[in-house]
Amino acid sequence: MDTYTLAAAGLPVFGWALHGGLLARRLATARRDPLTGLHTRAGWTARAERLITRHPGALVLLVDLDDFKAINDTHGHAAGDTVLTATAQRLSDWCGRDGIAARLGGDEFAAVITNLGDANLFDLWSALDTPVTHDGHILRVSASVGHCTADQLPVPTLTDALSAADAAMYAAKGHGRRNTH
Repeated sequence: MDTYTLAAAGLPVFGWALHGGLLARRLATARRDPLTGLHTRAGWTARAERLITRHPGALVLLVDLDDFKAINDTHGHAAGDTVLTATAQRLSDWCGRDGIAARLGGDEFAAVITNLGDANLFDLWSALDTPVTHDGHILRVSASVGHCTADQLPVPTLTDALSAADAAMYAAKGHGRRNTH
């Protein structure tokens, strides 16, 4: 075979490899929130389910920022984006290597952590309640956090754990800002 024939035969293979690489990148991007870099619900769910299956005592969290709309309305969407990004980083840092965090949408986040180690919920709450600076303004931030461990449920599934964490989060909101349940 001459060089021309080899090149002609290799061109479709190269095209398919390039297409496959681009498709893989697009799928990975679809599973990451473009603003925060955290997993989206779709990218997080399968991983979270595996963690719960492997670690029945895993802690499942839901986090909702308190009065987030007021930040956007008062300081603009860029300020809101700064708060969302800071929240994502704080949650991700708190999870460390023993967990996975996600932005479910808007100002709602979720996480599964398999081993708290030296961390605790008070550390997370303190981190989430730390003010954020944007464009010379100090923005007060607070979050309500609901949690549950899968092994406390009759059926230890991610769906049931998220429902229990959601109920706990709304109970925390009912007790006023800056609460954890």
